[in-house]
Amino acid sequence: MKLTINGIEYSNPILVFALKSEAGNEFDDCEKIFTGIGKVNATFRLLKYLQNNKPDLIINLGTAGGFGFEKGEIVCCTQFIQRDMDVRELGFEMYKTPLSDDPIVLDYGLIINGLHKEICGTGDHFENAHSTDAYRVVDMEAYALALTAQREEIPFLCLKYISDGADDSAANDWTEEVKKAAKKLREVLAAI
Repeated sequence: MKLTINGIEYSNPILVFALKSEAGNEFDDCEKIFTGIGKVNATFRLLKYLQNNKPDLIINLGTAGGFGFEKGEIVCCTQFIQRDMDVRELGFEMYKTPLSDDPIVLDYGLIINGLHKEICGTGDHFENAHSTDAYRVVDMEAYALALTAQREEIPFLCLKYISDGADDSAANDWTEEVKKAAKKLREVLAAI
């Protein structure tokens, strides 16, 4: 797969999904990995892949909850927050990793014109009661993948299929919408 994004051609991308169900059979012709759910799994699987491979672009594709979006919409996440990092009891700001130079909002993602540019809040719990303005998209892997890509100095693209409203019907909505995600993600990627 070759992509040209913002005038730069990428000839050796790796597609990164959390789950096989998010890829379906739509990406059988592409180099891809499946990380499993959560930040630890995402980081581990991507780093294992990078030990023996040198992609020129990391593309995270998958489902996400979204506040204020239509189900089935594709958004381009360009900034990332670790939404479950909370060490305020020790005097740190919400979302700040203690004793780290990493910013609260990680700004490391390519922009795709025509798609909503969003902040993704990543955490190791399935959000079903969204209640903050700090981010409008929620997932369980993107922050870890973006941080790994940044530290490895590899460009990063994150496209999310909005599967639910991060509300009390999120689990049921995700179960149905994940079946539709792969086709829509492939269409958007092909149009780049």
